[in-house]
Amino acid sequence: MASSTKRPRPGASGRDGQDSRGADAAESPVAEAPAGTAAADVPAPAPISAPAPAAAPVPHVRVAVVGSGFGGLGAGVRLRRAGITDFVILERADSVGGTWRDNSYPGCACDVPSHLYSFSFAPNPDWPRSFSGQPAIRAYLEKVTDVFGIRPHLRFNTEVTEARWEADEARWRITTTAGQWTADALVAAAGPLADPQIPNLPGLDAFPGKVFHSSRWDHDYELAGKRVAMVGTGASAAQIIPSIQPQVGTLTVFQRTPAWVLPRRDRDITELEKWLHNRLPLTAKLRRGTLFALRELQVDAFVRRPGLLKVVQQLAERHIAQGVADPALRARLTPDYRIGCKRILLSNTYYPALAAANTEVVASGLREVRGSTLVAADGSEHEVDAIVFGTGFHVTDMPIGSRVFGVDGTSLAEHWKGGMEALRGSTVRGFPNLFFVIGPNTGLGNSSMILMIESQLNYLIDGLTTLGSVGATAMQPTERAQRRWNLELQHRMDRTVWTTGGCRSWYLDPSGKNTVLWPGSTTSFRRATRKVDLGEYELIMRIPPKPRPAATAGPAATADAVTAAGAATAEEALA
Repeated sequence: MASSTKRPRPGASGRDGQDSRGADAAESPVAEAPAGTAAADVPAPAPISAPAPAAAPVPHVRVAVVGSGFGGLGAGVRLRRAGITDFVILERADSVGGTWRDNSYPGCACDVPSHLYSFSFAPNPDWPRSFSGQPAIRAYLEKVTDVFGIRPHLRFNTEVTEARWEADEARWRITTTAGQWTADALVAAAGPLADPQIPNLPGLDAFPGKVFHSSRWDHDYELAGKRVAMVGTGASAAQIIPSIQPQVGTLTVFQRTPAWVLPRRDRDITELEKWLHNRLPLTAKLRRGTLFALRELQVDAFVRRPGLLKVVQQLAERHIAQGVADPALRARLTPDYRIGCKRILLSNTYYPALAAANTEVVASGLREVRGSTLVAADGSEHEVDAIVFGTGFHVTDMPIGSRVFGVDGTSLAEHWKGGMEALRGSTVRGFPNLFFVIGPNTGLGNSSMILMIESQLNYLIDGLTTLGSVGATAMQPTERAQRRWNLELQHRMDRTVWTTGGCRSWYLDPSGKNTVLWPGSTTSFRRATRKVDLGEYELIMRIPPKPRPAATAGPAATADAVTAAGAATAEEALA
Protein backbone atom coordinates (compact mmCIF):
# COMPACT_ATOMS: atom_id res chain seq x y z
CA MET A 1 0.00 0.00 0.00
CA ALA A 2 1.46 3.31 1.09
CA SER A 3 5.11 3.91 1.62
CA SER A 4 6.10 5.32 5.01
CA THR A 5 8.70 7.83 6.05
CA LYS A 6 9.96 8.10 9.63
CA ARG A 7 10.41 11.50 11.17
CA PRO A 8 12.22 12.63 14.39
CA ARG A 9 10.10 12.17 17.46
CA PRO A 10 8.80 15.57 18.59
CA GLY A 11 10.41 16.75 21.81
CA ALA A 12 13.46 14.44 21.75
CA SER A 13 16.43 16.55 22.76
CA GLY A 14 19.25 14.01 22.75
CA ARG A 15 20.55 11.76 20.03
CA ASP A 16 19.08 8.32 19.37
CA GLY A 17 16.19 9.01 21.69
CA GLN A 18 18.36 9.25 24.85
CA ASP A 19 17.41 11.42 27.79
CA SER A 20 18.71 15.01 27.47
CA ARG A 21 20.92 14.63 30.53
CA GLY A 22 23.53 12.76 28.47
CA ALA A 23 25.10 9.30 28.41
CA ASP A 24 26.61 9.44 31.93
CA ALA A 25 23.31 10.22 33.56
CA ALA A 26 21.64 7.46 31.67
CA GLU A 27 24.26 4.88 32.78
CA SER A 28 24.29 5.76 36.52
CA PRO A 29 20.82 5.86 38.10
CA VAL A 30 22.28 6.98 41.53
CA ALA A 31 24.66 9.94 41.77
CA GLU A 32 27.60 9.74 44.26
CA ALA A 33 27.04 11.79 47.42
CA PRO A 34 29.45 14.67 48.15
CA ALA A 35 32.15 13.99 50.81
CA GLY A 36 30.98 14.45 54.40
CA THR A 37 27.32 14.04 53.57
CA ALA A 38 25.27 11.37 55.27
CA ALA A 39 23.64 8.88 52.98
CA ALA A 40 20.28 9.74 54.53
CA ASP A 41 20.76 13.36 53.48
CA VAL A 42 21.16 12.44 49.86
CA PRO A 43 17.93 13.08 48.00
CA ALA A 44 16.33 10.03 46.46
CA PRO A 45 17.12 9.89 42.77
CA ALA A 46 14.32 10.79 40.37
CA PRO A 47 12.99 7.76 38.58
CA ILE A 48 14.30 7.39 35.10
CA SER A 49 11.48 7.00 32.57
CA ALA A 50 11.92 4.80 29.56
CA PRO A 51 12.10 6.74 26.31
CA ALA A 52 8.65 7.43 24.91
CA PRO A 53 7.84 5.27 21.90
CA ALA A 54 8.31 7.02 18.58
CA ALA A 55 5.15 8.30 16.94
CA ALA A 56 3.78 6.06 14.23
CA PRO A 57 4.95 7.23 10.82
CA VAL A 58 2.36 9.01 8.70
CA PRO A 59 1.61 6.91 5.62
CA HIS A 60 2.33 8.57 2.29
CA VAL A 61 0.55 7.86 -0.99
CA ARG A 62 0.85 9.31 -4.42
CA VAL A 63 -2.88 10.13 -4.63
CA ALA A 64 -5.60 10.54 -2.00
CA VAL A 65 -9.18 10.54 -3.26
CA VAL A 66 -12.01 11.98 -1.17
CA GLY A 67 -15.35 10.22 -1.67
CA SER A 68 -16.46 6.86 -3.08
CA GLY A 69 -19.39 7.73 -5.29
CA PHE A 70 -19.23 7.67 -9.09
CA GLY A 71 -16.40 10.22 -9.07
CA GLY A 72 -14.23 8.55 -6.45
CA LEU A 73 -14.67 5.01 -7.76
CA GLY A 74 -14.11 6.18 -11.34
CA ALA A 75 -10.89 7.86 -10.20
CA GLY A 76 -9.77 4.60 -8.62
CA VAL A 77 -10.41 2.62 -11.79
CA ARG A 78 -8.61 5.13 -14.00
CA LEU A 79 -5.64 5.41 -11.62
CA ARG A 80 -5.14 1.64 -11.67
CA ARG A 81 -5.44 1.55 -15.44
CA ALA A 82 -2.73 4.22 -15.65
CA GLY A 83 -0.44 2.08 -13.50
CA ILE A 84 -0.89 4.22 -10.39
CA THR A 85 -1.70 1.84 -7.55
CA ASP A 86 -0.31 3.87 -4.66
CA PHE A 87 -3.57 5.60 -3.68
CA VAL A 88 -6.33 5.55 -1.08
CA ILE A 89 -10.00 6.48 -1.30
CA LEU A 90 -11.13 8.16 1.91
CA GLU A 91 -14.83 7.64 2.62
CA ARG A 92 -16.65 9.06 5.64
CA ALA A 93 -19.42 6.43 5.54
CA ASP A 94 -19.16 2.65 5.89
CA SER A 95 -19.81 1.73 2.25
CA VAL A 96 -19.43 3.04 -1.28
CA GLY A 97 -22.12 4.80 -3.28
CA GLY A 98 -21.97 8.52 -2.51
CA THR A 99 -25.29 10.18 -3.13
CA TRP A 100 -26.76 6.83 -4.22
CA ARG A 101 -25.96 5.44 -0.79
CA ASP A 102 -27.18 8.46 1.16
CA ASN A 103 -30.43 8.98 -0.74
CA SER A 104 -32.61 5.98 0.01
CA TYR A 105 -35.93 7.78 0.36
CA PRO A 106 -39.13 6.17 -0.98
CA GLY A 107 -39.26 6.35 -4.76
CA CYS A 108 -35.62 7.40 -5.20
CA ALA A 109 -34.56 6.89 -8.83
CA CYS A 110 -32.47 8.47 -11.54
CA ASP A 111 -33.95 10.91 -14.05
CA VAL A 112 -31.36 9.95 -16.68
CA PRO A 113 -31.89 6.76 -18.73
CA SER A 114 -30.08 3.81 -17.16
CA HIS A 115 -27.97 2.87 -20.16
CA LEU A 116 -26.51 6.37 -20.26
CA TYR A 117 -26.05 6.55 -16.50
CA SER A 118 -23.07 4.20 -16.26
CA PHE A 119 -19.34 4.24 -16.95
CA SER A 120 -18.37 3.73 -20.58
CA PHE A 121 -15.75 1.24 -19.37
CA ALA A 122 -18.31 -0.67 -17.28
CA PRO A 123 -21.55 -1.09 -19.23
CA ASN A 124 -24.41 -2.78 -17.40
CA PRO A 125 -26.57 -4.97 -19.67
CA ASP A 126 -28.85 -5.92 -16.77
CA TRP A 127 -30.49 -2.62 -15.82
CA PRO A 128 -34.00 -3.50 -14.58
CA ARG A 129 -35.78 -0.36 -15.83
CA SER A 130 -35.26 2.37 -18.37
CA PHE A 131 -34.96 4.77 -15.40
CA SER A 132 -33.48 2.64 -12.65
CA GLY A 133 -34.05 3.11 -8.95
CA GLN A 134 -31.57 3.75 -6.17
CA PRO A 135 -31.08 0.08 -5.15
CA ALA A 136 -30.05 -0.91 -8.70
CA ILE A 137 -27.63 2.01 -9.06
CA ARG A 138 -26.04 1.35 -5.69
CA ALA A 139 -25.65 -2.35 -6.56
CA TYR A 140 -23.96 -1.31 -9.80
CA LEU A 141 -21.40 0.77 -7.89
CA GLU A 142 -20.69 -2.11 -5.51
CA LYS A 143 -20.08 -4.35 -8.52
CA VAL A 144 -17.72 -1.81 -10.12
CA THR A 145 -15.81 -1.67 -6.81
CA ASP A 146 -15.25 -5.42 -6.84
CA VAL A 147 -14.74 -6.07 -10.55
CA PHE A 148 -12.05 -3.39 -10.88
CA GLY A 149 -10.21 -4.23 -7.65
CA ILE A 150 -10.93 -0.96 -5.84
CA ARG A 151 -11.86 -2.37 -2.43
CA PRO A 152 -8.26 -2.69 -1.07
CA HIS A 153 -7.82 1.06 -1.61
CA LEU A 154 -10.93 2.06 0.36
CA ARG A 155 -10.75 3.48 3.87
CA PHE A 156 -14.25 3.58 5.36
CA ASN A 157 -15.40 5.67 8.34
CA THR A 158 -12.62 8.10 7.44
CA GLU A 159 -13.92 11.64 7.15
CA VAL A 160 -11.49 14.29 5.94
CA THR A 161 -11.44 17.12 8.48
CA GLU A 162 -8.54 19.05 6.97
CA ALA A 163 -6.27 18.97 3.94
CA ARG A 164 -3.35 21.38 4.03
CA TRP A 165 -0.70 22.01 1.36
CA GLU A 166 2.83 21.75 2.76
CA ALA A 167 4.99 23.90 0.50
CA ASP A 168 8.31 22.71 1.95
CA GLU A 169 7.51 19.12 1.09
CA ALA A 170 5.34 19.88 -1.96
CA ARG A 171 2.58 17.59 -0.78
CA TRP A 172 -0.81 17.49 0.93
CA ARG A 173 -1.19 16.61 4.60
CA ILE A 174 -4.65 15.14 5.12
CA THR A 175 -6.18 14.86 8.57
CA THR A 176 -9.12 12.49 9.00
CA THR A 177 -11.17 10.99 11.79
CA ALA A 178 -9.05 7.84 11.37
CA GLY A 179 -5.59 9.43 11.32
CA GLN A 180 -3.35 11.29 8.90
CA TRP A 181 -2.00 10.71 5.41
CA THR A 182 0.29 12.67 3.17
CA ALA A 183 -0.17 12.64 -0.59
CA ASP A 184 1.41 14.11 -3.69
CA ALA A 185 -2.03 14.82 -5.16
CA LEU A 186 -5.51 15.27 -3.71
CA VAL A 187 -8.66 14.41 -5.68
CA ALA A 188 -11.86 16.03 -4.40
CA ALA A 189 -14.61 13.66 -5.54
CA ALA A 190 -17.17 14.18 -2.78
CA GLY A 191 -19.51 15.86 -5.24
CA PRO A 192 -21.92 18.78 -4.76
CA LEU A 193 -24.89 16.67 -3.60
CA ALA A 194 -23.22 15.37 -0.46
CA ASP A 195 -24.16 17.67 2.41
CA PRO A 196 -27.87 18.39 3.00
CA GLN A 197 -29.10 21.90 3.53
CA ILE A 198 -31.83 22.55 6.11
CA PRO A 199 -33.08 26.12 6.53
CA ASN A 200 -32.44 27.82 9.84
CA LEU A 201 -36.08 28.28 10.88
CA PRO A 202 -37.16 29.91 14.14
CA GLY A 203 -38.54 27.29 16.52
CA LEU A 204 -37.39 24.25 14.57
CA ASP A 205 -35.27 22.95 17.44
CA ALA A 206 -38.34 22.85 19.67
CA PHE A 207 -40.53 20.92 17.23
CA PRO A 208 -41.87 17.90 19.19
CA GLY A 209 -42.23 15.58 16.21
CA LYS A 210 -39.84 13.93 13.75
CA VAL A 211 -37.55 15.97 11.48
CA PHE A 212 -35.21 14.69 8.77
CA HIS A 213 -33.81 15.59 5.36
CA SER A 214 -34.66 13.56 2.27
CA SER A 215 -31.03 12.41 1.97
CA ARG A 216 -31.02 11.18 5.59
CA TRP A 217 -34.29 9.28 5.51
CA ASP A 218 -35.34 7.69 8.80
CA HIS A 219 -36.63 4.27 7.78
CA ASP A 220 -37.48 3.42 11.38
CA TYR A 221 -40.11 6.15 11.57
CA GLU A 222 -43.56 4.97 10.54
CA LEU A 223 -45.36 7.54 8.38
CA ALA A 224 -48.66 5.66 8.09
CA GLY A 225 -51.53 7.78 9.36
CA LYS A 226 -49.26 10.70 10.33
CA ARG A 227 -49.67 14.37 9.48
CA VAL A 228 -46.58 14.95 7.36
CA ALA A 229 -45.11 18.17 5.97
CA MET A 230 -42.98 18.08 2.82
CA VAL A 231 -40.87 21.23 2.58
CA GLY A 232 -39.70 21.83 -0.98
CA THR A 233 -40.86 20.71 -4.43
CA GLY A 234 -37.61 19.83 -6.19
CA ALA A 235 -36.43 16.59 -7.77
CA SER A 236 -36.40 14.57 -4.53
CA ALA A 237 -39.82 15.84 -3.44
CA ALA A 238 -41.31 14.92 -6.82
CA GLN A 239 -40.39 11.30 -6.10
CA ILE A 240 -41.17 11.28 -2.38
CA ILE A 241 -44.64 12.86 -2.55
CA PRO A 242 -46.25 10.19 -4.79
CA SER A 243 -44.55 7.44 -2.75
CA ILE A 244 -45.80 8.52 0.69
CA GLN A 245 -49.10 10.24 -0.17
CA PRO A 246 -51.19 7.03 -0.20
CA GLN A 247 -50.08 6.00 3.31
CA VAL A 248 -49.92 9.23 5.32
CA GLY A 249 -52.94 10.72 7.09
CA THR A 250 -52.45 14.19 5.61
CA LEU A 251 -49.67 15.63 3.47
CA THR A 252 -48.89 19.35 3.54
CA VAL A 253 -46.57 20.46 0.76
CA PHE A 254 -44.78 23.79 1.16
CA GLN A 255 -44.04 25.02 -2.34
CA ARG A 256 -41.95 28.18 -2.61
CA THR A 257 -41.62 27.92 -6.41
CA PRO A 258 -43.39 25.38 -8.66
CA ALA A 259 -41.38 23.23 -11.05
CA TRP A 260 -42.01 22.28 -14.65
CA VAL A 261 -42.76 18.56 -14.91
CA LEU A 262 -42.72 16.33 -17.98
CA PRO A 263 -44.01 12.75 -18.37
CA ARG A 264 -41.59 10.00 -17.40
CA ARG A 265 -41.23 7.36 -20.12
CA ASP A 266 -40.29 4.58 -17.72
CA ARG A 267 -40.80 0.85 -18.15
CA ASP A 268 -39.29 -2.52 -17.30
CA ILE A 269 -36.37 -3.65 -19.45
CA THR A 270 -37.48 -6.93 -21.00
CA GLU A 271 -35.56 -10.16 -20.60
CA LEU A 272 -35.04 -10.21 -24.38
CA GLU A 273 -33.37 -6.81 -24.24
CA LYS A 274 -31.10 -7.94 -21.41
CA TRP A 275 -30.24 -11.11 -23.34
CA LEU A 276 -29.34 -9.11 -26.43
CA HIS A 277 -27.20 -6.64 -24.47
CA ASN A 278 -25.36 -9.52 -22.79
CA ARG A 279 -24.83 -11.63 -25.91
CA LEU A 280 -24.38 -8.76 -28.37
CA PRO A 281 -22.69 -5.86 -26.52
CA LEU A 282 -22.91 -3.78 -29.70
CA THR A 283 -26.67 -3.45 -29.13
CA ALA A 284 -26.06 -1.86 -25.72
CA LYS A 285 -23.52 0.52 -27.28
CA LEU A 286 -26.04 1.51 -29.96
CA ARG A 287 -28.66 2.14 -27.29
CA ARG A 288 -26.27 4.27 -25.25
CA GLY A 289 -25.14 6.14 -28.35
CA THR A 290 -28.71 6.95 -29.33
CA LEU A 291 -29.55 8.26 -25.86
CA PHE A 292 -26.36 10.32 -25.88
CA ALA A 293 -27.10 11.86 -29.31
CA LEU A 294 -30.65 12.82 -28.38
CA ARG A 295 -29.44 14.73 -25.36
CA GLU A 296 -26.63 16.42 -27.23
CA LEU A 297 -29.23 17.71 -29.70
CA GLN A 298 -31.11 19.37 -26.82
CA VAL A 299 -28.12 21.41 -25.68
CA ASP A 300 -28.56 24.22 -28.19
CA ALA A 301 -32.01 25.06 -26.80
CA PHE A 302 -30.65 25.36 -23.26
CA VAL A 303 -27.46 27.30 -23.93
CA ARG A 304 -27.99 29.37 -27.09
CA ARG A 305 -31.64 29.42 -28.23
CA PRO A 306 -33.95 29.22 -25.20
CA GLY A 307 -36.86 30.19 -27.43
CA LEU A 308 -36.79 26.66 -28.85
CA LEU A 309 -38.02 25.39 -25.48
CA LYS A 310 -41.51 26.82 -26.10
CA VAL A 311 -42.65 23.54 -27.61
CA VAL A 312 -41.38 21.62 -24.58
CA GLN A 313 -43.17 24.07 -22.29
CA GLN A 314 -46.44 23.41 -24.11
CA LEU A 315 -46.00 19.69 -23.41
CA ALA A 316 -45.47 20.46 -19.73
CA GLU A 317 -48.61 22.63 -19.62
CA ARG A 318 -50.61 19.80 -21.13
CA HIS A 319 -49.16 17.44 -18.53
CA ILE A 320 -50.44 19.71 -15.71
CA ALA A 321 -53.91 19.87 -17.29
CA GLN A 322 -54.08 16.09 -17.54
CA GLY A 323 -52.99 15.54 -13.94
CA VAL A 324 -54.81 18.34 -12.10
CA ALA A 325 -58.52 19.02 -12.67
CA ASP A 326 -58.91 21.85 -10.14
CA PRO A 327 -58.13 25.14 -11.95
CA ALA A 328 -57.08 26.90 -8.72
CA LEU A 329 -54.56 24.16 -7.88
CA ARG A 330 -53.43 24.05 -11.48
CA ALA A 331 -52.66 27.76 -11.32
CA ARG A 332 -50.59 27.29 -8.15
CA LEU A 333 -48.60 24.53 -9.83
CA THR A 334 -47.88 26.42 -13.06
CA PRO A 335 -44.48 28.18 -13.03
CA ASP A 336 -44.13 31.78 -14.21
CA TYR A 337 -40.65 31.25 -15.67
CA ARG A 338 -39.42 29.60 -18.86
CA ILE A 339 -39.03 25.85 -18.77
CA GLY A 340 -35.40 24.80 -18.29
CA CYS A 341 -34.51 27.76 -16.08
CA LYS A 342 -34.80 25.42 -13.11
CA ARG A 343 -34.32 21.67 -13.25
CA ILE A 344 -37.05 19.95 -15.28
CA LEU A 345 -38.68 17.11 -13.33
CA LEU A 346 -39.94 13.82 -14.74
CA SER A 347 -42.97 12.14 -13.19
CA ASN A 348 -46.28 10.54 -14.11
CA THR A 349 -47.53 10.42 -10.51
CA TYR A 350 -46.54 13.80 -9.04
CA TYR A 351 -49.58 15.81 -10.12
CA PRO A 352 -52.17 13.15 -9.16
CA ALA A 353 -50.55 12.95 -5.69
CA LEU A 354 -50.76 16.73 -5.26
CA ALA A 355 -54.41 16.66 -6.34
CA ALA A 356 -55.32 13.88 -3.88
CA ALA A 357 -57.89 14.56 -1.15
CA ASN A 358 -55.39 14.19 1.71
CA THR A 359 -52.83 16.60 0.16
CA GLU A 360 -52.70 20.36 0.65
CA VAL A 361 -50.37 22.51 -1.44
CA VAL A 362 -49.27 25.68 0.33
CA ALA A 363 -48.03 28.10 -2.32
CA SER A 364 -45.52 29.59 0.08
CA GLY A 365 -42.31 28.78 1.86
CA LEU A 366 -42.10 27.79 5.53
CA ARG A 367 -41.45 30.78 7.79
CA GLU A 368 -41.31 29.44 11.36
CA VAL A 369 -42.24 26.60 13.69
CA ARG A 370 -44.38 27.07 16.83
CA GLY A 371 -44.49 23.79 18.69
CA SER A 372 -46.18 21.36 16.31
CA THR A 373 -47.59 24.22 14.21
CA LEU A 374 -45.85 25.22 11.00
CA VAL A 375 -46.35 28.82 9.93
CA ALA A 376 -46.02 29.56 6.21
CA ALA A 377 -44.76 32.82 4.75
CA ASP A 378 -48.36 33.63 3.77
CA GLY A 379 -49.40 33.40 7.45
CA SER A 380 -51.32 30.12 7.21
CA GLU A 381 -50.82 27.58 10.02
CA HIS A 382 -50.60 23.81 9.75
CA GLU A 383 -50.44 21.13 12.45
CA VAL A 384 -48.07 18.26 11.64
CA ASP A 385 -46.39 15.26 13.28
CA ALA A 386 -43.32 15.09 11.02
CA ILE A 387 -41.30 17.37 8.75
CA VAL A 388 -39.39 16.11 5.72
CA PHE A 389 -37.01 18.63 4.18
CA GLY A 390 -36.40 18.34 0.45
CA THR A 391 -34.41 21.55 0.48
CA GLY A 392 -31.36 20.51 -1.46
CA PHE A 393 -27.67 20.57 -0.69
CA HIS A 394 -24.70 22.88 -0.16
CA VAL A 395 -23.82 23.20 -3.83
CA THR A 396 -22.41 26.69 -4.37
CA ASP A 397 -20.76 26.57 -0.93
CA MET A 398 -19.37 23.05 -0.85
CA PRO A 399 -18.36 22.20 2.74
CA ILE A 400 -15.05 20.72 1.62
CA GLY A 401 -14.03 24.29 0.81
CA SER A 402 -13.64 25.12 4.50
CA ARG A 403 -11.41 22.08 5.04
CA VAL A 404 -8.85 22.57 2.26
CA PHE A 405 -5.99 25.07 2.73
CA GLY A 406 -3.64 26.16 -0.04
CA VAL A 407 -0.15 27.57 -0.47
CA ASP A 408 -0.68 30.66 1.68
CA GLY A 409 -2.78 28.94 4.34
CA THR A 410 -6.01 30.36 2.95
CA SER A 411 -8.99 28.03 2.83
CA LEU A 412 -10.68 27.21 -0.44
CA ALA A 413 -13.91 28.63 0.98
CA GLU A 414 -12.19 31.98 1.59
CA HIS A 415 -10.60 31.81 -1.86
CA TRP A 416 -14.08 31.28 -3.33
CA LYS A 417 -15.90 33.94 -1.33
CA GLY A 418 -16.56 35.80 -4.58
CA GLY A 419 -17.87 32.63 -6.27
CA MET A 420 -16.48 29.20 -7.11
CA GLU A 421 -13.97 29.16 -9.97
CA ALA A 422 -11.62 26.57 -11.40
CA LEU A 423 -9.65 26.02 -14.58
CA ARG A 424 -11.66 23.64 -16.78
CA GLY A 425 -13.71 22.75 -13.72
CA SER A 426 -10.77 20.79 -12.37
CA THR A 427 -7.89 22.77 -10.83
CA VAL A 428 -7.62 25.95 -8.74
CA ARG A 429 -4.77 28.43 -8.49
CA GLY A 430 -3.16 28.46 -5.06
CA PHE A 431 -4.01 24.78 -4.49
CA PRO A 432 -1.35 22.73 -6.30
CA ASN A 433 -2.16 19.16 -7.26
CA LEU A 434 -5.79 19.53 -6.17
CA PHE A 435 -8.03 17.97 -8.80
CA PHE A 436 -11.81 18.18 -8.73
CA VAL A 437 -14.23 15.60 -10.06
CA ILE A 438 -17.53 17.45 -10.53
CA GLY A 439 -15.94 20.80 -9.87
CA PRO A 440 -17.27 24.32 -10.50
CA ASN A 441 -19.35 24.72 -13.67
CA THR A 442 -19.36 21.05 -14.62
CA GLY A 443 -23.01 20.26 -13.85
CA LEU A 444 -25.61 19.45 -16.49
CA GLY A 445 -29.24 20.33 -16.96
CA ASN A 446 -30.20 17.69 -19.48
CA SER A 447 -27.81 14.74 -19.65
CA SER A 448 -25.74 12.24 -17.67
CA MET A 449 -23.17 13.50 -15.18
CA ILE A 450 -21.17 10.32 -15.75
CA LEU A 451 -20.12 11.79 -19.10
CA MET A 452 -18.68 14.85 -17.34
CA ILE A 453 -17.04 12.72 -14.64
CA GLU A 454 -15.21 10.64 -17.23
CA SER A 455 -13.96 13.79 -18.96
CA GLN A 456 -12.54 15.10 -15.70
CA LEU A 457 -10.94 11.74 -15.02
CA ASN A 458 -9.18 12.02 -18.40
CA TYR A 459 -7.85 15.40 -17.31
CA LEU A 460 -6.74 14.06 -13.91
CA ILE A 461 -4.79 11.14 -15.37
CA ASP A 462 -3.16 13.27 -18.06
CA GLY A 463 -2.14 15.80 -15.41
CA LEU A 464 -0.51 13.17 -13.20
CA THR A 465 1.28 11.43 -16.07
CA THR A 466 2.43 14.77 -17.48
CA LEU A 467 4.03 15.68 -14.15
CA GLY A 468 5.96 12.45 -14.27
CA SER A 469 7.10 12.94 -17.84
CA VAL A 470 8.46 16.46 -17.26
CA GLY A 471 9.99 15.64 -13.88
CA ALA A 472 7.82 18.05 -11.90
CA THR A 473 6.27 17.45 -8.49
CA ALA A 474 3.12 19.56 -8.65
CA MET A 475 1.14 21.92 -10.83
CA GLN A 476 -1.25 24.82 -10.39
CA PRO A 477 -3.07 27.00 -12.94
CA THR A 478 -1.67 30.37 -13.84
CA GLU A 479 -3.81 33.28 -12.73
CA ARG A 480 -4.23 34.35 -16.36
CA ALA A 481 -5.41 30.94 -17.57
CA GLN A 482 -7.95 30.47 -14.79
CA ARG A 483 -9.30 34.00 -15.17
CA ARG A 484 -9.59 33.75 -18.94
CA TRP A 485 -11.40 30.41 -18.75
CA ASN A 486 -13.99 31.71 -16.31
CA LEU A 487 -14.56 35.02 -18.08
CA GLU A 488 -15.30 33.17 -21.31
CA LEU A 489 -17.49 30.68 -19.46
CA GLN A 490 -19.60 33.37 -17.78
CA HIS A 491 -19.90 35.24 -21.08
CA ARG A 492 -21.41 32.13 -22.64
CA MET A 493 -23.65 31.72 -19.59
CA ASP A 494 -25.34 35.05 -20.33
CA ARG A 495 -27.27 33.50 -23.23
CA THR A 496 -28.46 30.38 -21.45
CA VAL A 497 -31.98 29.67 -20.22
CA TRP A 498 -30.56 29.45 -16.67
CA THR A 499 -29.72 33.15 -16.88
CA THR A 500 -32.50 34.49 -19.13
CA GLY A 501 -35.37 32.24 -18.03
CA GLY A 502 -36.62 34.47 -15.21
CA CYS A 503 -36.09 32.20 -12.19
CA ARG A 504 -33.92 31.92 -9.12
CA SER A 505 -32.41 28.43 -8.93
CA TRP A 506 -29.90 26.49 -6.85
CA TYR A 507 -27.52 26.82 -9.79
CA LEU A 508 -26.88 30.42 -8.73
CA ASP A 509 -24.75 31.59 -5.81
CA PRO A 510 -25.89 34.47 -3.55
CA SER A 511 -24.51 37.04 -6.00
CA GLY A 512 -26.54 35.55 -8.87
CA LYS A 513 -23.56 33.94 -10.59
CA ASN A 514 -24.04 30.47 -12.07
CA THR A 515 -21.12 28.48 -10.67
CA VAL A 516 -22.70 25.04 -11.11
CA LEU A 517 -23.63 24.32 -14.74
CA TRP A 518 -21.60 23.83 -17.91
CA PRO A 519 -22.85 26.13 -20.74
CA GLY A 520 -22.18 23.70 -23.54
CA SER A 521 -22.40 20.11 -24.72
CA THR A 522 -20.72 17.16 -23.06
CA THR A 523 -18.76 16.70 -26.29
CA SER A 524 -17.30 20.21 -26.03
CA PHE A 525 -16.33 19.59 -22.41
CA ARG A 526 -14.66 16.33 -23.40
CA ARG A 527 -12.57 18.23 -25.95
CA ALA A 528 -11.69 20.91 -23.38
CA THR A 529 -10.41 18.34 -20.88
CA ARG A 530 -8.80 15.79 -23.16
CA LYS A 531 -5.25 16.99 -22.46
CA VAL A 532 -3.52 19.23 -19.95
CA ASP A 533 -2.03 22.31 -21.62
CA LEU A 534 1.20 23.10 -19.77
CA GLY A 535 0.95 26.65 -21.07
CA GLU A 536 -1.88 27.12 -18.56
CA TYR A 537 0.17 25.91 -15.59
CA GLU A 538 3.04 26.71 -13.29
CA LEU A 539 5.09 23.71 -12.27
CA ILE A 540 6.57 23.08 -8.83
CA MET A 541 9.84 21.17 -8.56
CA ARG A 542 11.02 19.51 -5.37
CA ILE A 543 14.58 20.43 -4.32
CA PRO A 544 16.59 17.59 -2.76
CA PRO A 545 18.09 18.18 0.73
CA LYS A 546 21.55 19.78 0.83
CA PRO A 547 24.06 19.28 3.68
CA ARG A 548 24.78 22.38 5.77
CA PRO A 549 28.41 23.19 6.80
CA ALA A 550 29.25 22.26 10.40
CA ALA A 551 28.88 25.13 12.87
CA THR A 552 32.07 26.19 14.73
CA ALA A 553 30.77 28.84 17.10
CA GLY A 554 30.46 26.61 20.15
CA PRO A 555 30.72 23.11 21.58
CA ALA A 556 26.93 22.62 21.37
CA ALA A 557 26.94 22.83 17.61
CA THR A 558 26.33 19.55 15.82
CA ALA A 559 28.18 18.65 12.67
CA ASP A 560 25.34 16.61 11.22
CA ALA A 561 22.70 19.35 10.93
CA VAL A 562 20.94 19.41 7.56
CA THR A 563 18.49 21.67 5.86
CA ALA A 564 14.90 20.56 5.35
CA ALA A 565 13.65 19.66 1.93
CA GLY A 566 12.09 22.56 0.08
CA ALA A 567 10.13 23.28 -3.04
CA ALA A 568 10.61 25.90 -5.73
CA THR A 569 7.90 27.21 -7.99
CA ALA A 570 8.59 27.66 -11.68
CA GLU A 571 7.65 31.29 -12.21
CA GLU A 572 7.12 30.98 -15.92
CA ALA A 573 4.49 28.69 -17.44
CA LEU A 574 5.86 26.02 -19.73
CA ALA A 575 4.59 26.35 -23.26
